Parts: sequence; C-alpha cells; structure tokens
Amino acid sequence: MEKRAKRLLTAREAADYLGISVATLNRMGKEEQLVPFRTPGGHRRYTLTMLDEYLEGSRRRPPAATSSAEQSRSLEEATLMVSA
Repeated sequence: MEKRAKRLLTAREAADYLGISVATLNRMGKEEQLVPFRTPGGHRRYTLTMLDEYLEGSRRRPPAATSSAEQSRSLEEATLMVSA
C-alpha cells in the first residue's frame, strides 16, 4: 500500500483516475485545488494519496431530508408570496 501511495502519476493518468479531462486538471492546478509536484523538466506529477485526499474532500453531503409537512408548508408560503 505504501508503494502505491508513493507512485507518481502523469497528468493524463491523474485525470483518468479522477474521471476528468486534462484541461480540468490544469484548471484545478491554477486554482490551487490540487497542486502537483513538478519534475525538473516542468512536467506535473500526482500521487494517488493526493488524488484520494482531493476526492474525499470534494464529496458533497446529500441535502437534509425534509418531512412532507415541511414541504407542504414551504409550498404554501411560496404560493402566498406569489399571490400577494
């Protein structure tokens, strides 16, 4: 597992792993959402740990469930606002 985490991926491999385009990966780098290592030649490299941490941090929580009574009340309030 430790060897897996230390392996460096190219930009194409990282983009494929994340399921995004290389252009999106470039934009994420410019926005400092995911900052790669640079080789002496200027090529970007990513670790699987880095990518997994990004994925974990980017997960969205599902919206809180609302009861049907709360939904009905919200609908009534919206209807009253439109009617006024």
